[in-house]
Amino acid sequence: MKNPPAATAASQRAYWLKTLHQWHWISSALCLMGMLLFAFTGITLNHAADIGAEPRVQQKVVQLPAELRAALAPRAGEPDNAALPSEVQRWLAMSLALVLPDASAEWSPEEIYLSLPRPGGDAWLRIERETGSVEYERTDRGWISYLNDLHKGRHTGTAWKWFLDIFSVACLVFCITGLFILKFHAANRPTTWPMVGMGLVAPLLLVILFIH
Repeated sequence: MKNPPAATAASQRAYWLKTLHQWHWISSALCLMGMLLFAFTGITLNHAADIGAEPRVQQKVVQLPAELRAALAPRAGEPDNAALPSEVQRWLAMSLALVLPDASAEWSPEEIYLSLPRPGGDAWLRIERETGSVEYERTDRGWISYLNDLHKGRHTGTAWKWFLDIFSVACLVFCITGLFILKFHAANRPTTWPMVGMGLVAPLLLVILFIH
């Protein structure tokens, strides 16, 4: 005996509603902490000029050993941009207690300059090739600035960029499944679509009227 059309439709509705709820709560769980972070930093970015921060500057000066200084002696035909020799990188990492990225430095006959940008601050390293003097400076602008740079993906590396992509996909799934769940319940909640429309029209009007 075949199920009546009404029973079949109700069964399909229950199946899709259950599936949507499952995807909705899974995606919400995956992006919960990220959404809290991005909501908070959205406020701090919007009021960045009102949030004071006193940059802390740390400076260090060390001297390269003679054998390493010889490895950095000027040579004919050397490139303007190249990574530091591995033995120099290891010595600097130990002497300055930092992790050096595998990035190119700027080479000139007088010095080698390595920019070390980071979330929430900045840093740089300069080596005088003749004397072997190494100067390192790091600027820390505080944890608010650090979180703001995480929001923007500024100087955060490949792993964080992957997180942002995965987080964005989870947010899309969360929003799209939420929209379909609203559709299933809209018949019993007459204010559903006016509220959805308000969420669309309000930012659109602000863009049209106040952003030029």
